[in-house]
Amino acid sequence: MLKLGVIGCGTRMTGVVKKILAAGEVTLTCVCDTDIDRVKKVNLFEEKFSSVRYYSDAEEMLKNEELDGVCIGTRCSTHTKYALLVAKYNLPMFLEKPVCTTYEDLELLKTIDFMDNKTVVSFPLRNTTLVNFVKELVDSGKIGNIEHIQAYNNVTYARGYYHKWYRDENETGGLFLQKATHDLDYINHILNGLRPVRLCAMKSKQIFKGDKPAGLKCADCPDAETCPESPANVYKAGDTRPKGEYCCFAVDTGNEDSGSVIIEYESGMHVVYSQDFIVRNGASKRGARLIGYKGTLEFDWYKDTVTVYRHDADVIETHKLGKTEGAHFGGDDALAKNFVKVMEGKADSIAPLSEGINSAALCLAAKRSAEEHIFIEL
Repeated sequence: MLKLGVIGCGTRMTGVVKKILAAGEVTLTCVCDTDIDRVKKVNLFEEKFSSVRYYSDAEEMLKNEELDGVCIGTRCSTHTKYALLVAKYNLPMFLEKPVCTTYEDLELLKTIDFMDNKTVVSFPLRNTTLVNFVKELVDSGKIGNIEHIQAYNNVTYARGYYHKWYRDENETGGLFLQKATHDLDYINHILNGLRPVRLCAMKSKQIFKGDKPAGLKCADCPDAETCPESPANVYKAGDTRPKGEYCCFAVDTGNEDSGSVIIEYESGMHVVYSQDFIVRNGASKRGARLIGYKGTLEFDWYKDTVTVYRHDADVIETHKLGKTEGAHFGGDDALAKNFVKVMEGKADSIAPLSEGINSAALCLAAKRSAEEHIFIEL
């Protein structure tokens, strides 16, 4: 039985750990968290995990326990800190994205390259059925060499980035690192390691800003009844989802609400990626158009459809994939199964640390470019 430890067991990591426990002969041995009482309340462990040991210090946990793997789900600004700690013990780790939020941490991660294939970065999109199928078509030469990519992510569930702790850019690093890190990773994956050489980016904050006082909570706001973003007007009666806590129209509301990046690759081709956090309901869209000389390939996770437009004939091929269940379009299940194999020593990571570093480098460069209005050489 494989023994698993967790450092930082919030909502996201709770879901990941459940999938890892279901993916093989794995038992949860210990958890380190800053709020142990909260962790116990989420009913992650059930009766068969009643012997889980709790720690408030991660290094103490790693010294005292004999583990086969560790999951890191702390706040984003500390991902690198705990990755370096786990690397000291040479243990396989599941590392939540982004792998870092600063250039300094990016350089530190490069010093633990020996952990590359023992680290599974939380990049589920590259491991979805849809991307696997798209990559199969691209690698077959169906559309020729990819000469241009137009990618997009219109996020309908973005309220947490303005109502909750995610609004603090000192913790998250901004929304390129929060969202684009996934999309730029799957694009790099499809491009088979083609090297990016320069980029430019832009971001804007048009909606989620205002003059409400810092620290104002929705529950204390005199405009709660009329505000379109208050829990009273967003959530229907009986909705048990976590409600927004802080006013998203306050002076301390962080994060842009849209951003775009243009990336040039070594072959001369370029990628245009844009993300938006204002859309709601049926306006969700996440996918890309891949353009080659022989054809254009388009896909969208929300439609589970891949469409190929041939350029040499007036022919359109539509591939309807089966509906994927679970978080991140089924990609989390693939990561969980792979991490069990990594802990067993039977497989290398399908989302290695080096890819987390590559994606974070692009996102950090995009953030700098947008803030300084400059091109960045990579």
